[in-house]
Amino acid sequence: MASGWYGFRRRGLPCSAGTATGLPGRLRGPARLAAAILLALYTCGFTFNNAYRSPRNSEREVRAGTSLIILHTTEAVARSALNKLSERGEAHYVVDTDGMVYRIIDHRRIAFHCGRSLWNGRAQVDDFSVGIEVVGYHNKPITAKQTINLAALIGELQSIYKIPDERVIPHSMVAYGAPNRFHPRSHRGRKRCGMQFAIWAVRQKLNLTAQPRFDPDVRARRLVNADRYLAQVLFGSTTQQDQALAKYQAVDTTVIGPGRSAWDIARDAYNSTNTVYVFPDGSKRTGKEIRDWSAIPAGTKVLLNEACADADPVESFKTIGTDGKTAADFAGEETRLATTYYIYPAGGSFSGSELSAEALAALPHGTQVLVGYKRVGPIRAGTRVYEICGAKWKAPDTYFLYPHGLLKPGSEMNEGKIPVGLYLFYKN
Repeated sequence: MASGWYGFRRRGLPCSAGTATGLPGRLRGPARLAAAILLALYTCGFTFNNAYRSPRNSEREVRAGTSLIILHTTEAVARSALNKLSERGEAHYVVDTDGMVYRIIDHRRIAFHCGRSLWNGRAQVDDFSVGIEVVGYHNKPITAKQTINLAALIGELQSIYKIPDERVIPHSMVAYGAPNRFHPRSHRGRKRCGMQFAIWAVRQKLNLTAQPRFDPDVRARRLVNADRYLAQVLFGSTTQQDQALAKYQAVDTTVIGPGRSAWDIARDAYNSTNTVYVFPDGSKRTGKEIRDWSAIPAGTKVLLNEACADADPVESFKTIGTDGKTAADFAGEETRLATTYYIYPAGGSFSGSELSAEALAALPHGTQVLVGYKRVGPIRAGTRVYEICGAKWKAPDTYFLYPHGLLKPGSEMNEGKIPVGLYLFYKN
């Protein structure tokens, strides 16, 4: 087992096998190593396994500050989750069902764990938070060993970054969604990931005695609330949480009906090829094959791919004529905002604030739409894209626009070979 202890302290004791203060000087070799391990275990309560340390670690910048700890659930079994999180550098730590704590990205560096996110007016929560993934599901209890070691890990991070209990929150509190066919504005409710970590009884087991009592971004009208039951779980009293959880645990939670749409069941995976709709007559269609979402009959059952149901899909541009008929199908009430961009088939891009209502109504088929983005460019000779948006320049949902209209994801670009004259679009 590849283990290590880096930068952690408790009660003034170093949690580092390399600086095991207090070890007898006469100990040498294996005996000294064993003593160091015992001291580290005594100090921290667990070891870190580096078997899934991310190859992205060295390219991630050090955060300027840290004010939140974000708790996630993998929504998948350990092996597939660990491989994905390691390859993409999408967490700082993973706590497995047996209590083993895997280190993915150094806790001082940025991990891409929150996706589209906002908390108290600050976007890009990755830039000021530590992310812990817990192997399991948002609606199922974690194991006793996970609870013990997760509590210890949270406590260590709180000590390092001076983070109070109310700033240790689930991913579902900070994630938000761009407008879609069901919600015309940017909205809270995109994720249920980690929602159990808002439940008062669970937080007590993690030694957390306080939590947010309201959503600051919904209260300030920066976002709207798209799921009142989730909001009750996240911010409600014990009684309100119990009532909301009963709604999620009902036998018909995967069946479309009054008050339960395709989005309510599948979230952003509602139109995915991995989501299957079984209609009352027995016929089946994938989310990608459905065009008229208002025509789905009550009683339609939604079959979710377990690995994708509450995962963070890579956000892609939408195309008029293929994914919808008008800009409002993708941007809702945000069609005219400066953060919504339209890329014409022949090249050239315009923000919603740069286009008239008439121009928006006449967008040609093939126009590509990005919602909630920032545009920078044209890129000039000598420009380092890393200095524009950090390591996010090579994310699969960052795009480079070529003069002839091609949008190419950052994950397919080579920093040393980016042509001048391109425009860069990254999540705002």
